[in-house]
Amino acid sequence: MRRNSGGVFTGTLLAPWLITLLVFWVYPLIYALVLSFSEYRTLTNEIRFIGLENYAQVFADDAFWNALGNTLVFTIGTVPLTTAFALALASALQRRGKRLGSILRASYFLPSVTSLVVIALIFTNLYARDGYVNAIVAMMGLPYPENGWLLTEGTALPAIMAMDVWISTGYYMILFLAGMEAISKDLYESAELAGATRWQQFWRITLPMLKPTMLFVVVINTIKSFQIFVEVYVMTKGGPLGATSTLVYEVYHQAFEQSDRMGYASALAYVVFLILIGLSLLQMRILRVRT
Repeated sequence: MRRNSGGVFTGTLLAPWLITLLVFWVYPLIYALVLSFSEYRTLTNEIRFIGLENYAQVFADDAFWNALGNTLVFTIGTVPLTTAFALALASALQRRGKRLGSILRASYFLPSVTSLVVIALIFTNLYARDGYVNAIVAMMGLPYPENGWLLTEGTALPAIMAMDVWISTGYYMILFLAGMEAISKDLYESAELAGATRWQQFWRITLPMLKPTMLFVVVINTIKSFQIFVEVYVMTKGGPLGATSTLVYEVYHQAFEQSDRMGYASALAYVVFLILIGLSLLQMRILRVRT
């Protein structure tokens, strides 16, 4: 009786989480998969099975390839920079005093917990034609886009990328700091006795011991970069001329801004999902961690 009572009690505690998982995660995934093989009419709620036609349309759509290219550029341009800056900051802050280090950690981490919409709106003003960025660049005597950074095809995506690096660096810095704190101090003391410099200690001890953390940061950062949406939606709406249209924004555009394309949007979402799985597996293979 006690065992049965314990099982009922545990089931009762898990019920809210299980219901939430089923209603808000499992059901939408299954329903979207069904829609991806169907033509769904929003107004009449009619579903007609069309097989792989939506997937064929995805790979034949120039908008998809444009969004995929922009997303790859965004990911390749931000993930290495964010990882390098976060690792450098973590290494520098590890040697700071406790009080100063705590203040600097909070300062660098603050952008990652600030509302993304608020930050996007602030940077939209900074990147405007008469914004502070153009004013500073003009003072330095360097060329700048006259219409603003977000209204010029060649600078719109790099401008969003720079903002994303600034936002994300502090978060991944905290992860690297946590990994560094787990490294035994005895290893560094032994290296110092052997005459190793700080740079040699970093390459021979810190980096190898941070390999699990590095894998986690790279995979999570890649997934996050592929899912970029809020910045694009708030700052550019995919413009100018599709220069900042990304995969997730294209899913939103097809699902909610185009009539009766919910099935196509679902297929596109699953294509993005499969691409992310493939990239994650590739990164795990390259950055293989031996336990």
